Amino acid sequence: MIIKPSEIKTAQFHAYLLGAVAPRPICFASTVDKNGIANLSPFSFFNVFGSKPPIAVFSPARRVRDNTIKHTLENIYDTGEVVINVVNYAMVQQMSLSSCEFPKGVSEFEKAGFTPLASELVRPYRVKESPAQLECKVLEVKETGNEGGAGNLIICEVVLMHLNDDVLNENQQIDPHKIDLVARMGGDYYCRASGAAVFEVAKPNLQLGMGFDALPGHIKHSDKLTGNHLGQLANCTVIPELRDDFVLTQSSDLQSLAVSYLDKGDVDSAWQVLLRTQ
Repeated sequence: MIIKPSEIKTAQFHAYLLGAVAPRPICFASTVDKNGIANLSPFSFFNVFGSKPPIAVFSPARRVRDNTIKHTLENIYDTGEVVINVVNYAMVQQMSLSSCEFPKGVSEFEKAGFTPLASELVRPYRVKESPAQLECKVLEVKETGNEGGAGNLIICEVVLMHLNDDVLNENQQIDPHKIDLVARMGGDYYCRASGAAVFEVAKPNLQLGMGFDALPGHIKHSDKLTGNHLGQLANCTVIPELRDDFVLTQSSDLQSLAVSYLDKGDVDSAWQVLLRTQ
């Protein structure tokens, strides 16, 4: 399928984009208007784009159906401040409820059952139930268009971060299983970033990996090793030497044995097996 945005309805192309560019982290944005009335709304056009200074960007798009803007954007123009709260699994249903288009002046904190906490450096409230809350000053709002579906990039500087101690591991780093974040997919779908959904991929070495082109032919053209398996092998800087102390656990179907090692992240053992299949 080839799709030109100009040849289909905006709502339809919007759905394709949200299904293809996913999962997306959720910015649960807390703002206040010029009279101090609170608003709370989720946005999945969101990410961070630096750490010094720490910059976050999210986008409340113009409504496709009637080209109006959202209360969050109105409040940003009024005050230039926002609190970005992250969303975990324990609060996802409440977060979804808050996305209802309640009339201006109605508190989503109250409607969705969230607890407002006073911030320290900005006026908007924090969401107590969120495991991480970012107090932000708005640097710029970049309007990408003036038709329904156009984005409004709210570029923020994080001035203070609040982090629930319960989501930290013994090294005081965020444990993905404890923070239990959720992300937005297309349609009504979300995904949960914990448990079996979370896996590790070794970062590339500080020294250059050897690359696919350096892999021996019998390995590169194996019908059992996938692109992921070959990527693990090719991330090594050199082909290792055979080790006399390595003991094979089986004598037949060595490539399947190597696959089992790679699936467990044991690249060294996989190499020892594959080097014996030449």
